[in-house]
Amino acid sequence: MRKNSIKNTRINMEVQRELSKIISQEMKDPRIDPLTSVIAVEVTPDLKQAKVYVSVFGSDEKKQATLEGLKSATPFIRRQLASTINLRNTPELRFYMDESIEYGVHMSQLIDEVNKDLNNDEDGEENE
Repeated sequence: MRKNSIKNTRINMEVQRELSKIISQEMKDPRIDPLTSVIAVEVTPDLKQAKVYVSVFGSDEKKQATLEGLKSATPFIRRQLASTINLRNTPELRFYMDESIEYGVHMSQLIDEVNKDLNNDEDGEENE
């Protein structure tokens, strides 16, 4: 099975959906921030491992605590995943922090600032 096959894409989406449910509804660890989102999941073609990319809205301390909480709860999360998804193998989960949403928000703010400065400059020139 190729990595980008339709079957692999469907498995990635299903695992992502189930992990989102498990993390948001079944996790009781206080280290895991309630604003944790599963951004993407990449399951290897042999279904042995999965990279789980999560995003946490908040400070670096919250992000680090959430990542530690998820890593310590990996056996529980994997058992829950095995009971909800019918796969030949339940993948071993590895959690990674995804900064893409924050990067996008930051870039959007920078663009807004530049546009605001440009509009102020144009207004100043018209008044002269």
